[in-house]
Amino acid sequence: MPSPQRTTRLADSAAPARPAALTGSAAARPLPPARIRTTVRVPLRFGDGYRVDADFTTFHDLADGAEHLALAIGDPQRTATPLVRLHSECLTGDVFGSARCDCGPQLREAAERIAEHGGYLLYLRQEGRGIGLYNKLDAYALQDGGLDTYAANAALGLPEDARDYTAAGQMLHALGADRIDLLSNNPDKAAQLAALGVDVRRRVPTGVHASPSNLHYLRTKATGTPLTLGHGLQLLPEGA
Repeated sequence: MPSPQRTTRLADSAAPARPAALTGSAAARPLPPARIRTTVRVPLRFGDGYRVDADFTTFHDLADGAEHLALAIGDPQRTATPLVRLHSECLTGDVFGSARCDCGPQLREAAERIAEHGGYLLYLRQEGRGIGLYNKLDAYALQDGGLDTYAANAALGLPEDARDYTAAGQMLHALGADRIDLLSNNPDKAAQLAALGVDVRRRVPTGVHASPSNLHYLRTKATGTPLTLGHGLQLLPEGA
């Protein structure tokens, strides 16, 4: 049987959102308004038995034309600063439970923490940090040969991180969530949202969901590269 993942929640004192260089093109173009299309309640049940109801909202006029979703969990109206998670789609992790990444456990964690506080989970169709499913699997093959997650993208002639959060900014404005707490270890998300007119009051760290299969991946995310900001994860040193 595979080794269980270890989950450590970082301190909830929450670091203020810090400025960072934008990796997407969010700062270079105006933000057209999006319109709410449909809202429907969907009961969610996760593999560990956790259940919560979510109001799924769809949109018209999103900048990239993708079918992104906003899930209202808990009561976002009960707080002036809803807790928001930008979660990039990961078929392998979210659906099939892949242990090569931490996406599935982060999705599960976000649902419960947002339910406790009230807020939104934005499910963004940005598979593989924006490079798509097939390219992500090609990158996995290169990682099996020794490259890290960012170097594998570069070897394929693809960006280390191709995600642009313009649509996320549109969705938040359409929902009236102009001031938020952001559930994320990624400073680029906060920086892009700020450039899109969303007031990120603070960045709330997620837990660290480590397993033998994803530890190298997490170390790479923690340190980042000259082009991609590190996520500041608190991991034990190699060999510890």
